[in-house]
Amino acid sequence: GYFYSRWSKCIWSSHDLSDMVYIDNYIFNKDVVVQFNSTVGEYVGYTELGVSSARAWNSNPGQLQGERAEVERFCKHNAEIFQTTITDKS
Repeated sequence: GYFYSRWSKCIWSSHDLSDMVYIDNYIFNKDVVVQFNSTVGEYVGYTELGVSSARAWNSNPGQLQGERAEVERFCKHNAEIFQTTITDKS
């Protein structure tokens, strides 16, 4: 069989969240096919299928705008909750 998965993660190292990076991976059979990195600002393909998918997705301004907004919507929102929870317990 074939295995498809997608995972997203947020990476940051400071309390002010100014260095936050959002990474969204599309994985097929344990290999990253396409990745969106908020620092790069667009999709990057790592396989033949990934390159063609990235080209198509990068030509859709709405899709790119949605992925770029995930830093604020998903990452920073959750990071603030995590930091508040940790700070309240110490």
